[in-house]
Amino acid sequence: MNGDLPHIAVTTIDHAVSQGRRAGLVSLGGVAAGFGVYLAAATAGITAVFAVVPGLYLAVKLAGADYLGWLAWQALRPGGVSVFAPAALSADPTRRLFTMGLVTNLLNPKIAIMYMALIPQFVTPEHGKVWLQSLCLGAVQIAVALTVNGLIVLGAGGLATFLTERPLWLRTQRYITGTMLGAIAALVATDRTRPAPA
Repeated sequence: MNGDLPHIAVTTIDHAVSQGRRAGLVSLGGVAAGFGVYLAAATAGITAVFAVVPGLYLAVKLAGADYLGWLAWQALRPGGVSVFAPAALSADPTRRLFTMGLVTNLLNPKIAIMYMALIPQFVTPEHGKVWLQSLCLGAVQIAVALTVNGLIVLGAGGLATFLTERPLWLRTQRYITGTMLGAIAALVATDRTRPAPA
């Protein structure tokens, strides 16, 4: 699922670069919990509330867009820094790292909509309990997403070292990342699609 990558990558890479791989992986654990929350809600039918109450979907979506816009501003503002720039930061406690990953993922309501729209297409009632099939399919998606993003976290430290030794690359990367985050925030905020009632 590509829609979750900007949210995940921003949180986990930032923590991996500034506080080490362990911090990035803990944050990714929070992201995994967010996937689990949305998967459980979709399996139980709770995420259909987004279709019935469009204002709630819009509020969560705009909160996510605001967060991405803030990250873009942090990169593009005068005196801004790249997420790959080394910084002397105090280590965040494990609970905070986990919570930041969780909240970042929960601010992406398209994950819930994806589970509601995509998973039922692969469920066959004749093959057993529908809820169990849904959970299994969702677990596969979560495993793939976490594997890919875990590899990104593990590679972030090496990339940070590479960029730190090349200031022009670091500055270029900061503007590219900030611009991309700003563009994603604008797309999310102006996206007019709404979840369809089930």
